[in-house]
Amino acid sequence: MAQYTHYYFLGIGGIGMSAIARYFHRKGGIVSGYDRTLSPLTQRLEQEGIAIHYQARCQDVPTDREHTLVIYTPAIPADFEELRYVQDKGYTLVKRSRALGEIARGQECLAIAGTHGKTTTSTLLAHILTSSSEGCSAFLGGISKNYDCNLLISDNPVLVAEADEFDRSFLQLFPAIAAITSADADHLDIYGDKDHVKEAFAAFAAQTSGSLVIKKGVEIDLSQCKARIYRYAYDSPCDFYASDIVALDKGLFDFTLNWPGGRIPHCSVGIPGWINVENAIAASAVALLHGTSEEAVREALASFRGVSRRFDIRLEQGGIAYVDDYAHHPEEIRSAISSIRNRYPGKRICGVFQPHLYTRTRDFCDGFASALDTLDELILLPIYPARELPIPRVSSEMIFERMHLADKCLATKDQLMDILRSRRIEVLVTFGAGDIDRFVGPITEELQKRC
Repeated sequence: MAQYTHYYFLGIGGIGMSAIARYFHRKGGIVSGYDRTLSPLTQRLEQEGIAIHYQARCQDVPTDREHTLVIYTPAIPADFEELRYVQDKGYTLVKRSRALGEIARGQECLAIAGTHGKTTTSTLLAHILTSSSEGCSAFLGGISKNYDCNLLISDNPVLVAEADEFDRSFLQLFPAIAAITSADADHLDIYGDKDHVKEAFAAFAAQTSGSLVIKKGVEIDLSQCKARIYRYAYDSPCDFYASDIVALDKGLFDFTLNWPGGRIPHCSVGIPGWINVENAIAASAVALLHGTSEEAVREALASFRGVSRRFDIRLEQGGIAYVDDYAHHPEEIRSAISSIRNRYPGKRICGVFQPHLYTRTRDFCDGFASALDTLDELILLPIYPARELPIPRVSSEMIFERMHLADKCLATKDQLMDILRSRRIEVLVTFGAGDIDRFVGPITEELQKRC
């Protein structure tokens, strides 16, 4: 992509898009773009010197067509005015996944895939390599709390990538080492059914050349995979697993990491939750197979500070706790609630959930109801549509009606803060991948007044 001097992004505020925009900006390119919504992330990009506008303005597309690469997200509607303009004018267009694949070409790619867990696992892997002094470039699906960014750049030709299954994006990557954390049904608007999801993961595995680390119990067809296959688990004996697990304060754990090269005693992840021990096993497996030392792995696990909006503890004060989490799939919600109960035993947990996408709500309403029933109380918001148009008879009520939880209510976003002000809160958790993050600041301020 060296022939281009201008990089124009359609949907620049997406977490994956913004990392690539930052990459080209730091490499000296002239970067600009469009996004539908002003957000803290787009504001940060503007502060870094990237020009962004928030309404369709074809006149802001760079005029040097020959030296401009247009990168777009599949979330951009096909009839969007600027997209039609660059197509009609003959600009070179690539999807975000293709751009990442081209950047990864010629480097040793370490990729983390999975319907759940990939953001925390890839961010932890990037932290292991960075804190070990080897260094890596990394394109992450969240904001690392250690580095306050979703992009790391290094002269070392090793690239850590979060391999996104949406729109089969991860099939643009050809990893030297890959991990698959899960392969549950998701994005059925793209895949149709779970079998096609698993077929895509099998194709991703077949593109891995050196080693594949896959969670024990995840069953996909590996007959075409030429890489050496390893299994990992939380505490079930296999190639990589934890033993001698001891619960520490505040949801942390001390454990021994078992791997084919030996045992690494007294490991501890710097963020709470048993699920993050499992994520740490996967990240450590990739790092160890890559050649990172045992001691560097142990030290990095302890100094890891997590990812924004992933079990993100915003407040712990005066007997009140507030956790914000990106979970938007039933299994993610179930695991998060389990980890929250582990950290705050005996406390009453109130959840606020904003479903993400009409299709996901339709396809998994029973699973959402079952997972949310493990709360003590629930405030359920309307669906965040993202890229989708409404589907008749699909709404948050589909989840609400299937739940057995007694203390539950439906609310609009305008009603949310008043409802929270009226409630006694011990532990509050907000879930969702939409714009529920806009409430994190106001909720934190409201709960701080009670401390």
